[in-house]
Amino acid sequence: MVLSFLHALGPWTWVAVGLLILGLEILMPSTILLWPGLSALVVGFITVILGTEAAIWPWQAQVLVFLLLSVALAIIGKRIMKNRKYSESDNPILKERGAQLIGQTAVLADPITNGMGRVKIGDTTWRVKGNDTKAGSKVKVVDYDAGTLIVVAS
Repeated sequence: MVLSFLHALGPWTWVAVGLLILGLEILMPSTILLWPGLSALVVGFITVILGTEAAIWPWQAQVLVFLLLSVALAIIGKRIMKNRKYSESDNPILKERGAQLIGQTAVLADPITNGMGRVKIGDTTWRVKGNDTKAGSKVKVVDYDAGTLIVVAS
């Protein structure tokens, strides 16, 4: 049924496939389908101009141009997006909870003994590293390293 529908479209098959891929791109959280969708549209418009029966434009050539164009557009698109800094975040430490805590002060829940202790910040208890300090003392977070807050007495 699908193949008969695509055959009935004739030279417009690539355009329909391109629009379908671009429609799926809307549902994706990235631009991964943008480049094949645009490539299918380009191949579709070439096919509409040349026709499906042209000797220089058999289905094998169409698929080859589609694949090569998809890869080329993906490489070019990645460079353009990198140059325009689309991948940079407004808040680069958004997913790094420990790094967001640098500069905050807190009260030690457990004393720091032998360089290790615990502090409660918000609703989370964090492992801390620093100079030996008794429980209840105020400390300031100065760094973050692999799930451990580095603190100094404040």
